[in-house]
Amino acid sequence: MTALERSTLAARDAADPLARFRVLFELSEGVLYLDGNSLGPLPRIVRERVAKCVAEEWGDGLIRSWNDAGWVDLPTRVGAKIGMLIGAEPESVVASDSTSVNLFKVLAAALALRPERKVVVSEKSNFPTDLYMVEGLSELLGQGHELRLIEDPSELPAALGEDVAVVMLTHVNYRSGYMHDMETVTASVHEAGALAIWDLAHSAGAVPVDLSGAKADFAVGCGYKYLNGGPGAPAFIYVAPRHQETARQPLTGWFSHKAPFAFDHRFEATDGIKRFLCGTPPVLAMTALDAALDLWSEVDMRVLREKSVALTECFIELVEERCAGLGLTLASPREAERRGSQISFAHENGYPVMQALIARGVIGDFRAPDLLRFGFTPLYTRFVDVWDAATILEDILRTRSWDRPDFHARAAVT
Repeated sequence: MTALERSTLAARDAADPLARFRVLFELSEGVLYLDGNSLGPLPRIVRERVAKCVAEEWGDGLIRSWNDAGWVDLPTRVGAKIGMLIGAEPESVVASDSTSVNLFKVLAAALALRPERKVVVSEKSNFPTDLYMVEGLSELLGQGHELRLIEDPSELPAALGEDVAVVMLTHVNYRSGYMHDMETVTASVHEAGALAIWDLAHSAGAVPVDLSGAKADFAVGCGYKYLNGGPGAPAFIYVAPRHQETARQPLTGWFSHKAPFAFDHRFEATDGIKRFLCGTPPVLAMTALDAALDLWSEVDMRVLREKSVALTECFIELVEERCAGLGLTLASPREAERRGSQISFAHENGYPVMQALIARGVIGDFRAPDLLRFGFTPLYTRFVDVWDAATILEDILRTRSWDRPDFHARAAVT
């Protein structure tokens, strides 16, 4: 039997230095929310800030608020807050568009910096939109670019030939939670003469990131997962300072113009990171993300990472003990240093099992074909939540309460 007991975990919660952050989120009573790696919950400060933006800045200030309320500076202001969380140099991050659009921008810029090379290397298990963007851009360019996919991270060194222009990886894999050693991988990419693009969708706000220290070239990420910016929140884009004056992105909208309100009919790129902006920022969504990021000013990422590791290890231990022989297989790295802040288990009936969990108040998500995915967000996830989730999962599997027609019926979003 495990040495873990619920009373022991409750004591850990009482001593948790991050426990004070939980009350800053609107969390429903009776719900164990383990899906912050898909959508973060609503921070209370966001409700207040957005209401103020709607009623006062938009309602009363009207168009004057572009100047008076600082709407025009939201992309750089939000970007600077995110930059502090991902180890970025000053003035190297802006909030803009979606992760997919931002990836299109940096991928186009990176390929243009290596015109003699035609291969983009990524993982077969990378998030599909990343791979789709490579395919679409390659077709648009019509220059014979190739997407080379590896099955396993161990295959990366062999894939780095002289024809490789870009290596595009997600730092923490969305399926398994596998986490790359960013500094080591980036160094090997540079040694091969290529450029490194990192997708931080499952890293920003979840694990310590040091883009500057790793000498990353470009990075993108979203604002709606661990950063809690709301559904469809603006994404962010990082460009290393050494590339900012030479890299060119193709979506040359008016917010990337040197003087947007001069209304010149010819494009002239602005300086620095702002040249990777595009069109008018979505003020309400950007305001929500801006407010959500204020929570992070008092968070020590080392403490957050320590708790993340403890939560995930606790979950693995409890589930593997209690659910042994019930069809679950750990699909995440067992070694803490090789995974992010999520745990995935494979089960041949993963979809109905997850629906049964959700019906019992344990909210995770499902990824085809067979993965139950659980995100552990140290700002609001408690150790007793881990105990309770494992207890409910065991009951669902032992009683086969998942085997109901309504749990098998696939919804549009899984």
